[in-house]
Amino acid sequence: MRVIVVGAGVLGTMHAWHAVQRGHEVVHIEREAEARGASVRNFGLVWVGGRAGGEELDTALRARQLWEEIADSVPGLGFRANGSLTVVTNEAELTVARAALARPDAAARGFALLGPEETRELNPALRGEIRGALWCPRDAAVEPRTAQRALKDALLASGRYTFLGGREVRETIGEHAVRDDHGVTHTGDAVVLCTGAWLGGLVRELAPDLPVRRVRLQMMQTAPLGERLTTSVADADSFRYYPAYDGPALDALAAAQSQPPVAAEHRMQLLTVQRADGGLTIGDTHEYAAPFAFDVDEDPYEHLTTVTETLLGRPLPKIRRRWAGVYAQCVDTTRVVHRQRVREGVWLVTGPGGRGMTCAPAIAETTANELGW
Repeated sequence: MRVIVVGAGVLGTMHAWHAVQRGHEVVHIEREAEARGASVRNFGLVWVGGRAGGEELDTALRARQLWEEIADSVPGLGFRANGSLTVVTNEAELTVARAALARPDAAARGFALLGPEETRELNPALRGEIRGALWCPRDAAVEPRTAQRALKDALLASGRYTFLGGREVRETIGEHAVRDDHGVTHTGDAVVLCTGAWLGGLVRELAPDLPVRRVRLQMMQTAPLGERLTTSVADADSFRYYPAYDGPALDALAAAQSQPPVAAEHRMQLLTVQRADGGLTIGDTHEYAAPFAFDVDEDPYEHLTTVTETLLGRPLPKIRRRWAGVYAQCVDTTRVVHRQRVREGVWLVTGPGGRGMTCAPAIAETTANELGW
């Protein structure tokens, strides 16, 4: 079988990976020289803890298993099973963490509630005043800026993979074929479009009523911290954002404790992951009303800096990079992904939202299974 994959972000690359692993030939087409969208502008988190129960959690757990398996043969992913700590600083936040332990799927997530000393024993860099943390050992991380490149190198070594960068697919031709902006037609047994936040042009022509929206975020990265951050770290505003924590305890937290205005305005939480070079990736914001601004807003960065420094009990290193990104999210946020046959032999897979980096291996595996690869 010959599979044409359009889009070289993590979702497209994982579709290519599964096809090659199953013995098929893949032609992979990307409009940039290499991925430049949300797949390289994220935390690199494989985030299990906050996922909604049911299909979303099942997908995340399967993806976590696949990331680790793939990393055995692609060490350049930078995979590490570092887990995460969602740090709490008062009784209302602690109550939400306790409620998470009572979930019927808490054991599947590996949840444990740690006191202040246990938290610092697990992550000595957390020197701020804290009441404890919700520990999720299932969470992990990869290096988002280099993961797609490492996967591409491994795919090229298979001899069954061709990468064509700098080519934009403009149209579908009959069944199982696309034409790029070089005038070249690529024909296969299946075409999978993983075009990320690019929802216009060909995507709009193929799926004019696509139930997917675009979401914008802001993030930043520091110089090396100078010490090891042994886990990923979240603040208690993550309870407000992730569906795993919905319930009476969260309602009580919202009633008792308002977010700072800047955090509420920008729909913020703190997530922090240490990169391979020692720097910290810190974010993020969520903006849903297009058209999006072309520039970044400084107030959210100041808030993120303050919260991170409070938890670490020390000043952050110099901020080296700031950026914005845009990803595609299903309008119905309970859906893990939108998968649609848009032409005979042509499938569109899009809209995983902020769970794309986490869930891509399992989403692609499901596509491969459903298409009979």
